[in-house]
Amino acid sequence: MEEKESFLKQKIDIESPNRNIVPITTSIGNDGKLSVGGCSIEELVKKYDSPLYILDEITLRKSCRAYKKSLEKYYPGKSLPIYASKANSSIFMSNLISSEGLGLDAVSEGELLTALQGGVPNNKIVFHGNNKSDKEIEFAVKNNIKIIVDNDYDLERLDEISNSLNQNLEIMIRFTPGIECHTHEYIRTGSFDSKFGFGIEYLNILFEKISKTNHLKLNGLHAHIGSQIFELDPHKDLGEIMVNVILDANKFGHDIQKLNVGGGLGIKYTENDDPPSIDEWVKTISTSVVKACKKHNLDLPILMCEPGRSIVSTAGITIYKIGAFKEIPGIRTYLSVDGGMSDNPRPITYQSNYSACLVSNPFNIKSKKKYTIAGKHCESGDLLFKEIELADCKTGDLICVFGTGAYNISMSSNYNRIPRPAALLVCNGEAEIIQKRESPSDLLRYDVLPDRFIKQN
Repeated sequence: MEEKESFLKQKIDIESPNRNIVPITTSIGNDGKLSVGGCSIEELVKKYDSPLYILDEITLRKSCRAYKKSLEKYYPGKSLPIYASKANSSIFMSNLISSEGLGLDAVSEGELLTALQGGVPNNKIVFHGNNKSDKEIEFAVKNNIKIIVDNDYDLERLDEISNSLNQNLEIMIRFTPGIECHTHEYIRTGSFDSKFGFGIEYLNILFEKISKTNHLKLNGLHAHIGSQIFELDPHKDLGEIMVNVILDANKFGHDIQKLNVGGGLGIKYTENDDPPSIDEWVKTISTSVVKACKKHNLDLPILMCEPGRSIVSTAGITIYKIGAFKEIPGIRTYLSVDGGMSDNPRPITYQSNYSACLVSNPFNIKSKKKYTIAGKHCESGDLLFKEIELADCKTGDLICVFGTGAYNISMSSNYNRIPRPAALLVCNGEAEIIQKRESPSDLLRYDVLPDRFIKQN
């Protein structure tokens, strides 16, 4: 049988990084070892320790520019790609996104503050969430950040705030368009049964409610149909649905100027994944909206989309150091690493699959064995890989896991009181820290021992 070519030898798609397993700048040095961004991974671990998150700046910027370029190519009206910061939120990411001309979506005061501190203009930030607190809403209003109304509770409080301030507030509403996508049930957000948004059947009642408020000005619609999507057909339908909602809103005197079609484009985590390119996805969305607007003789609205994973995931890798081995004859060999579910909760949460290789032997030269890679946490389900094929390896070797830029550091925890890893940015042979490594003592900063316990001791 012909041996399958390593994913590291596959052609890199420069224009659509979401179709690659590895960052654009991934290379194998003369010593046969892995580098990213012109930096030796072995040398980075010697300096910064492990586990270690690494982001490739060139891949990040290429992804941002792919969305902007495609929107300019296929959509004749104004457009704005907005980064879904839940994928990876930091001052650095906010700054890079802003420098590329993108907006940002946030779902908490923490994400809003991070965006503002990172330099994202407030008029390019949108505030999502199905249970926004009064404090969060007040923060958004104070900072002139557009709020996407998710439910009646949101609407009631915004009406009260706008009246108390005697101030007009521009709002968008989120609704569920009823489009199903073949994705994990936990991340399907566009069906009729969703915790997010108003039901489409309720919208005319909602439009009438808003028209009776004194200061709320509805000028935008939002819909999102899922995550890690490989299908284009559902997005062909979305444009017509959203334009029909514009027509309904117009009947109640609302001037809808913005359409936000959400995000959800998938990435290539493994060789079996075949996501559309960013160009194909944007073309499908743009064509759908343009066609529907022409059909109904509507001016083109500002087209917004909210990519997250497809911007940052492929740019990121995580490096682990191998520790213990446990062989169960005839069943499996466990290989334990110095991280796990606290720095990547997706395998235990979503049964997510990734690609990986040894840093010192990325092409799996010589003997190959199958290993189950276990995290160090006190959970039997803390497994990063089940039966992955690697070359012979030993304690102290490094493993590189690809596609970890999204929903790893942003979903990380301190389970078992394990500090979060450091995060680096690499570019042209230079590495810079963008998030410091936590120490065990950092984890005690917010612990408080009540006075009466201190006195007892």
